[in-house]
Amino acid sequence: MEKFDNLDEYIADLKAKLKKNPQCGNSHYNLGVAYLSRRDFMEAEREFLDAVAHSPRLAEGYVQLGGIALQQGDLESCMNYNIQATQQRPFFAVPWGNIGFVQLQLGDTDKAHKALKKALKLDPEFVQAQATMSSLYITIGDYEEADKLLKKILDKYPNFGPAWNNKALIHAARKEWADAATCMAKAMENGFDVPEEFQKEVEANN
Repeated sequence: MEKFDNLDEYIADLKAKLKKNPQCGNSHYNLGVAYLSRRDFMEAEREFLDAVAHSPRLAEGYVQLGGIALQQGDLESCMNYNIQATQQRPFFAVPWGNIGFVQLQLGDTDKAHKALKKALKLDPEFVQAQATMSSLYITIGDYEEADKLLKKILDKYPNFGPAWNNKALIHAARKEWADAATCMAKAMENGFDVPEEFQKEVEANN
């Protein structure tokens, strides 16, 4: 994108390329990513569907479609797209991390654990999967393991909001309300949307 002054120029250039070669999965994919930057989810989805139709092995296309499905609250489609991504590229950590995230949302901690372990085996530094794994440990009440992972994340990414939120959850579970408030503030400072109910609980106990 370096040679373009703005997103509109980049989109126009990709559209021109696709006019000449409508079968190019990569151009459809890049156009989808450009639309995502604009938060134009409908156009992005259309381009990613075209991308995987023309290049069925483009695992990233399925991952992006899964992300759009998640944005729409459609966990089942999100899961299916990410499964398709793993079928095309079994050693690609991202879809395994996403499958773990969806399984956790669905309350299946065993399946979530398996998928997340796989993601972290393929990419031990995959921070989203680490954060989801820490959420899983919190869900099953293993605060010690969650703490270890969160320390590892925050040592490397001190501004990672989801990790601060998870630390706040652990402190709250241990009734360490002052620490919970500090971590919650850090999570919010770093752009994490802390659920209102949890904010009220922490405030009420401080």
